Amino acid sequence: MSIATFASNPNAVTLKDPYVLHGRPLRPGARLQDTSRYSHDVWHLAPARLKIHEYSMILNFLSLPQRFRQAVKQLFYALLSLKPPDGEPSPTIATIRGMFTEMRRFLMWLDKRWSPERNELSALSSSDLEDYGKHLLARFPNNRSQRESSRGGVRLLWRWRLQMDEHALRFEPLHLDGWRESSSTGRGENKTDRLPEEVLGPLLVWALRFIDDFAPDILEADREWRASREKHIGPYLERSAVGSRLQAILDEYIAVGRPLPGWRGQPSLTHFSRLLGCRHDAVRPHQAALAAAAAVVGVTEGAFLDGSVQGCLDGEPWVDSIATNHESANSLARLSRILHASCYVVIAFLSGMRESEVKNIKRDCIEIKYDEDGRPYRWKLSSLAFKGEDEVEGVPATWTVCATVVRAVEMLEKLQPKTCDYLFTGLLHGNGAKKSSNKVEGNRATNTHLNDLVAFVNQLCADRGRSDIIADSAGRPFKLKTSYFRRTLAWFIARHPGGVIAGALQYRHRSIRMFEGYAGTSDSGFRAEVESEQAIARGEVYMEMIEAHQHLNLAGPSAEEATRRLTDFGDRAQFQGQVALDKHRLRRIMKRNDPAIYPGEYITCVNDPAKALCEKARRGNSEGLPAHGGCLPLACRNVTLTPENVGAWQREIARIDKRLGSRPTLAPRLKQLHQNRRAEVVAFLEANGQEVIPA
Repeated sequence: MSIATFASNPNAVTLKDPYVLHGRPLRPGARLQDTSRYSHDVWHLAPARLKIHEYSMILNFLSLPQRFRQAVKQLFYALLSLKPPDGEPSPTIATIRGMFTEMRRFLMWLDKRWSPERNELSALSSSDLEDYGKHLLARFPNNRSQRESSRGGVRLLWRWRLQMDEHALRFEPLHLDGWRESSSTGRGENKTDRLPEEVLGPLLVWALRFIDDFAPDILEADREWRASREKHIGPYLERSAVGSRLQAILDEYIAVGRPLPGWRGQPSLTHFSRLLGCRHDAVRPHQAALAAAAAVVGVTEGAFLDGSVQGCLDGEPWVDSIATNHESANSLARLSRILHASCYVVIAFLSGMRESEVKNIKRDCIEIKYDEDGRPYRWKLSSLAFKGEDEVEGVPATWTVCATVVRAVEMLEKLQPKTCDYLFTGLLHGNGAKKSSNKVEGNRATNTHLNDLVAFVNQLCADRGRSDIIADSAGRPFKLKTSYFRRTLAWFIARHPGGVIAGALQYRHRSIRMFEGYAGTSDSGFRAEVESEQAIARGEVYMEMIEAHQHLNLAGPSAEEATRRLTDFGDRAQFQGQVALDKHRLRRIMKRNDPAIYPGEYITCVNDPAKALCEKARRGNSEGLPAHGGCLPLACRNVTLTPENVGAWQREIARIDKRLGSRPTLAPRLKQLHQNRRAEVVAFLEANGQEVIPA
């Protein structure tokens, strides 16, 4: 390892034993000095897992053959914290962990093949790798993707050879015959499964039933459960008072014929100690009284709702009771997690958010816009976006959602303690639950709860003789995964005319082609040609301009024409004085009556080909092609200025003034060019009725 590597970050590493994560951003609260060092046999990667819902990962070098451990440490230290070779991306922590698995697979195979004295991976030969390829084909005969991943792990020894010193591979494996099975390099169609219609329909209906109909009972049970846990015992409570108070409670149960709350077939000492506000062991001497009452009225599984269940299904209570016993089918722990999962179903499917984006939803994340009559017409949900963003820590992002998603978010806010910010933090009910874990659920936990929702619903349907089970076309229970929801919504959007634009916008994809691949071109019914990608941005701006009435403050040669077009567009997007929110209607309006207004930073183009200077430049081209850079905003009659455009020109003037006033002074020719430019901009603004802010 070179001295230059460590000199770039002297406070984070030491020459002999560096912190292996010194080149990675760490989670808030994580300290580099508490992270793994190069000499450790196990490297903990959790501090560099930046998404709040991600589970911990380690690199366990003790699981490797001993003779190869130092070589692998050198490689994975480079992957974690050194600058990647030219043309190589810096891999994510999850990718590195997957690479470690593949490297271990290869080295375990190699350990059996090589003689004990061989330990330098640079001695690998083409025959070694060809034999490993044959081994993979025999080991995974029907899984080409796995074979490709395994070969990719070995190829790291070549791709990162500059960081490997004496252990680097001496040849490119891709040059070997048969090493790469597929020659496809393009971005293919997304392979994630989607939910069949026969699964999605009942799933969404039952999720909404839990949110709208069953949740009040669960929340009431949760309230009582929390209240019972918050009771404190006075230091001088007389045990002699426990017996009489307990007997009074038992007499009430006997009088109304209500079974005693129980646990594993016996009266629950814990439940009665909480009712009495005393310690658990203070009730134990009175087990005879409990047994006598139980002989009269019986024992339940531990329901602690004092009132009856209010939610109904088919005219009857949806459950008989909600139990304190976490092993019960109707326990508070289970039902609250099913409600949690129901909220996930609604939010993930109806918003189009990724798993990481859903898991970063916080309390007070909803913004509601109201019309002049105080009625809500648009709901926006804020979270963090990660994929495709420059910041690995995620960037703030906003999704436009429907009122149904808002109800799900509000339900999560009620289900979580007020001190909990992240709404998909694990709930506190259940065996082994901590008093304040404040840890967001991982993907595996959510998948488990989603499938528990399916199991509960299907059992409820079987008990009630209902047919709306959550099952595939063959009647088998469908195994849910979090990845299905976004994919399914993309497919539904893409099946509608113009849906590509809406999908790319909702999914925060900058390219329609990316959305096509995500939705699945083979089944979605896309047209071969779709609206231009720029229509996404223009559609958003039109809606905002109509909302904010910006077209009333337009200036410039085409301001009147822009106002007319936007007014006409706004009239078509109105219905009885309200903004039309139906996406299909807005798509039709865009298709039939596009205002052909193109917002930009400095000007807003109200396109009229007869007056467009760029069109004249195109016609003057011998090939009839558009002239790059042919826009002449200071001279074209198609120009309109919004307040934002005027602000951009004012900032341009300020930059020119700063440049002219800089020291050393500009060269005479360059100074004259800047002065001419300033004069042109000032004349342009003044000619269009705009006051120039003095320097």
